[in-house]
Amino acid sequence: MWAGRVWRAAFSGATRGRRAQSALAQLRDILEGELEGIRQAGTWKSERIIRSRQGPHIHVDGVSGGILNFCANNYLGLSSHPEVIQAGLQALEEFGAGLSSVRFICGTQSIHKNLEAKIACFHQREDAILYPSCFDANTGLFEALLTPEDAVLSDELNHASIIDGIRLCKAHKFRYRHLDMADLEAKLQEAQKHRLRLVATDGAFSMDGDVAPLQEICRLASRYGALVFVDECHATGFLGPTGRGTDELLGVMDQVTIINSTLGKALGGAEGGYTVGPEPLVALLRQRARPYLFSNSLPPAVVGCATKALDLLMESNSIVQSMAAKTQRFRSKMEAAGFTISGASHPICPVMLGDARLASRMADDMLGRGIFVTGFSYPVVPKGKARIRVQISAVHSEDDIDRCVEAFVEVGRLHGVLP
Repeated sequence: MWAGRVWRAAFSGATRGRRAQSALAQLRDILEGELEGIRQAGTWKSERIIRSRQGPHIHVDGVSGGILNFCANNYLGLSSHPEVIQAGLQALEEFGAGLSSVRFICGTQSIHKNLEAKIACFHQREDAILYPSCFDANTGLFEALLTPEDAVLSDELNHASIIDGIRLCKAHKFRYRHLDMADLEAKLQEAQKHRLRLVATDGAFSMDGDVAPLQEICRLASRYGALVFVDECHATGFLGPTGRGTDELLGVMDQVTIINSTLGKALGGAEGGYTVGPEPLVALLRQRARPYLFSNSLPPAVVGCATKALDLLMESNSIVQSMAAKTQRFRSKMEAAGFTISGASHPICPVMLGDARLASRMADDMLGRGIFVTGFSYPVVPKGKARIRVQISAVHSEDDIDRCVEAFVEVGRLHGVLP
C-alpha cells in the first residue's frame, strides 16, 4: 500500500511537471508569434547602446567615432552639466544612495521638501508632490481626484500615461478630437450634469510637436465651469519666456488648475515626476495616490541634480532663448530641402515619412553617417504616420544642426524621399 502511494505521488508529480512544461511551451509559441508579427510589420524597436554620458555628442556601441545625438529629451543640455553632476554627487555623499522606503513611512528627506517647494515656486502654484516618474504622476492623479460623479475630457492624442491614468478612475470619460475646440465644447455641454469637469491635455504633444490651444481651452473651461489639467513634460524648462511651459507661453498661468511634469527631460534628465496645483489637492494625493504611497522615494542624487537644474533655469533664461533660434534653423532648412516637418516652433521636429520600414531604414542610414535619430512607428504613433522624430537641444551648435540636415538630404535622396 505504501509503495502504491509513493508510485501515485510520483506519477502525479510527473504529470504536473509535463503540464507545466506544456504550458511554458504554449506560452513560448504565443510570444514568438507576437514577436514575429512585430518584425513582419516593420515596427520592431531595437535599443542602441550608448557608451558615454548623455549629450549632443555621444559614443554608440558598434559605431566607430563620435555620434551627433538628435533624439534625446535633453532639451537644455543639463543632463551632463558639470554643476548638475556635482550637485548629484554632493547629495549622494550627504544623503546616501536611497531611502529604502516610501515617503510616508520613513522616506522623506529635507531635500525632497526643498525640491517640492522650489517646483511650486517655479510654476507659481500653491504646492507640489514628487513621484518616481511623470507616468506615475498621471496614473496617480485621476483615480485619487475623480469619482463616478465627475467627468474627464481628454484630447485623443494625449500621452499614454494620461490615457492609462484616466482608465483607472471611475469618472465619466469623454474624448475630443485632437485640438478640435468645437468638439471639446460639444463634449463640455454633454458633461454639464456631472459634479466636476476636468479637461485634460498635453501642453506640447510629444509625437507631433504641436502645442495645445490653451487660451481657447481655458476660455471654454471657464464658460462651462470646468477645471484644466496640463501635462507639461515636453514644455517645462524651455517653452515660454522663462521656460515655465505652455501656460506661460500662452499667458494662462492663472487659469490652468493642475500641472504634471517631469524631471527626466529638460530638468536634469534622470527620472522623477510631479504634480503642482492647489494645496488641498496635493494633500489629497499624499493620502490617496497609489504610485506615491507604494513607490520608493526619489534617490537623493536625482533630487540633487534636479534641484540644481531648476536653480540654473531660474537664474537665467539665456538657454531657453538659444534653443528657439536653433529650433527655427533646423525646421527652416529641412522644409527648404523638401521634408515635411510636423508641429511648429517646438524643438520636437517630426520628419514625416508614413512608412514604418522606411523610417527605420533611414534612421539606420543616418547613424551610419554619424547622426543618432530614431524612427517612430505603430503603436507609438498611428499606422501610416511613421516618422523620424528629431529633437533639438540648446547645446547643439549651428554646425551640428547643419550636419544633421545635410545627412537627412543625402539619406532622403537615397531612399527616394527627396528628388
